[in-house]
Amino acid sequence: MHLYGTQKINSKGRLEIGGTDTVALAGIYGTPLIVYDTELIRSRARAFKEAFAEEGVPAQVAYASKAFSCLAIYRLAEEEGLSLDVVSGGELFTAIRAGFPAERIHFHGNNKSREELRMAFDEGVGCIVADNFLEIGLIGELARNHSEPMDVLIRVTPGIEAHTHDYITTGQEDSKFGFDLNNGQADEALRLLTGMPGVRVLGLHCHIGSQIFDTEAFGLAAESLIRKMDAWKKESGFVCTVLNLGGGFGIRYTEDDHPLEPQEYVRSMIRTVKRMTEEAGYPLPEIWIEPGRSLVGDAGTTLYTAGSTKTVPDVRTYLAVDGGMSDNIRPALYGAEYSAALASRMDAAHDVRYTIAGKCCESGDKLIEEACLPETEEGDLIAVFCTGAYGYAMASNYNRLPRPAVVFAENGEHRPVIRRETYEDLIRLDAEPANVGKEGIR
Repeated sequence: MHLYGTQKINSKGRLEIGGTDTVALAGIYGTPLIVYDTELIRSRARAFKEAFAEEGVPAQVAYASKAFSCLAIYRLAEEEGLSLDVVSGGELFTAIRAGFPAERIHFHGNNKSREELRMAFDEGVGCIVADNFLEIGLIGELARNHSEPMDVLIRVTPGIEAHTHDYITTGQEDSKFGFDLNNGQADEALRLLTGMPGVRVLGLHCHIGSQIFDTEAFGLAAESLIRKMDAWKKESGFVCTVLNLGGGFGIRYTEDDHPLEPQEYVRSMIRTVKRMTEEAGYPLPEIWIEPGRSLVGDAGTTLYTAGSTKTVPDVRTYLAVDGGMSDNIRPALYGAEYSAALASRMDAAHDVRYTIAGKCCESGDKLIEEACLPETEEGDLIAVFCTGAYGYAMASNYNRLPRPAVVFAENGEHRPVIRRETYEDLIRLDAEPANVGKEGIR
């Protein structure tokens, strides 16, 4: 059994996270409950930053907050000196409300609205990552009427495909994101943006996929972007001062996953960028990266209470829990795999095979196809590991299930950072029946 960060088995044989007993946490906050090991998040953030510092390379490490967004995680990112990647007006609003410095916010997204871009200008974000020609026009329009210049990166698809699930691969040429690097789109984007008053083009951005376990793909992407940067310098004299190689660094969900340490990804990137720029006589750009999952993914653990079981002879035994695809849709959406343990009896033999099923009315609501646990009874506490990325962020109220509470645990202390939704929360936006007639809401 692989434990993560500060996780350990305490003297009572229970799972402990951040110095706190998970059975006690479940008793206080109820289940499903997502517990974050904030010490692990901090150590990962520092590892990425220190790798650049050790190499003496100017850099920004931006938390890709689509992995998990809330006031508390933005404050933690600010405490660790990270920059921030947001992809919507809602994430930007949350970051500003959290007091995150706007100048360290990078605004992404493939279909930013006029209102979202206006918010970015008004709040003074540090950078907008331009994704399409419509957006370039909107940026130019807003920049003309804004007193401060706006820094912009051009997102490109470098034609590098990371070996990952098709649904989460974004760097190949057939992508909804960015300008194609090889068919003239990126060149046209540069021409338009550099001709706009109030706009400063910093350089190029790419993101080649997720759950990447080696450095080769990042190196190939860097080479592709630097070749384009050098071509622009030779053709027009334009020099990119920033090279953003995105994120996608893998984590260990199961024993079959073998991720690298943050330093290994960073050092490989730096070697490639230094080699390519030195060969071309190109000024070394500032390197930006965007870890999301690799900061918060394995720092999160979801606690569930066991419910009913059903044995299908010679096939499987289903073990149902009090959550499911409503708080973690990834297994149903694209076959994501997880591992689990019995948090209330960690020291018991985990030798009984279960399929852990959720409570949503969908046959596909299965969190883990095959999990080895002790003989489990109603009321036992089950921990599903590595749910810190794209769990709560993608949670829903399907079947009118309230979304879970979220807790930060560190140094023996715990604090709620997102309260559990109530049934009253579920109907808060509903129109009262008295206001609904044959013609709809009046």
